[in-house]
Amino acid sequence: MSINRRDFLKGALAGVTLLAAAAPAEARPNNTMPAEAVGLLYDSTLCIGCKACVSACKDANNMPAEFSMDEHYWDSPLDISGKTLNIIKIYKEGTGENKDQEKDGFAFMKVSCLHCVDPSCVSVCPVSAMTKNPVNGIVGYDKEICIGCRYCVVACPFGVPRFQYDTPFPQISKCQLCRHRLAEGKYAACATVCPTGATLFGKVEDLHGEAKRRVALKAGEMSEFPRGNINTHDQSSHTAKAAAYLPKIYGEKEVGGTQMLKLAAVPFDKLGMPTLAEQSNASISETMQHTMYGGLIAPLAFLGALTYAAKRNVKEDEHEE
Repeated sequence: MSINRRDFLKGALAGVTLLAAAAPAEARPNNTMPAEAVGLLYDSTLCIGCKACVSACKDANNMPAEFSMDEHYWDSPLDISGKTLNIIKIYKEGTGENKDQEKDGFAFMKVSCLHCVDPSCVSVCPVSAMTKNPVNGIVGYDKEICIGCRYCVVACPFGVPRFQYDTPFPQISKCQLCRHRLAEGKYAACATVCPTGATLFGKVEDLHGEAKRRVALKAGEMSEFPRGNINTHDQSSHTAKAAAYLPKIYGEKEVGGTQMLKLAAVPFDKLGMPTLAEQSNASISETMQHTMYGGLIAPLAFLGALTYAAKRNVKEDEHEE
């Protein structure tokens, strides 16, 4: 007995019909942000592209230098990778003469983990090597548990987790918001060295309030911009003119929200940030999986398809005899 392609497809169609007959399921609600969640506010308009944050990140996380040129004189990563957790990229259009302008201008964008409120990487990890801290919301990674499946790499809508392909014992690399420094009373290294406050650390609730304040400023208005940690008493500030901010806080709603918020004067898609829905990918995929495998619907549908094709072929064989 053989199962030809035509009969198998008919059986598969029967299985799909069985799935379609099942009660439709709505995606679960997005997970909510922990009350004490911490994160970063990145203000593209304040960034001067000095990349002090890149260097500080490497020092704090013991990351090796990465060379993008033949001359190995200095660390020169072009993107986040297995060796680089945080980087500043530049947008340039036309003459590139005007900072924070879309036409004939340029602007900077910080690329690192956004620490999603409802992270896809945590949802797809089969061994819980990726975790979401229930108190501070930091998305962490445990290399001792990781099996190297790289599901997190595929699942992340921001393309953040990177795999170390060039080492004998590879692991996933991603920003963990310097969580190892928090117990020492320190915070994310990138925010400690930023001279203009373009990268600001603190509780997400307070960072969101600061972001709303900046968006409400008039272009050219002088203002004080906090530096370092927005929640510390010894906080310093940077005085500068407000840019013509876009009326949007990136990360406020994207994929259910992120703990890294971003402000800019140039459209975010121009700065390399994807346009995403408010529903988290994790909530959608988990609902689909539970619907298909809950009550063994999918396995039964597949078994039904095989059974249909098998019986069809048995009848044809008997008829031929």
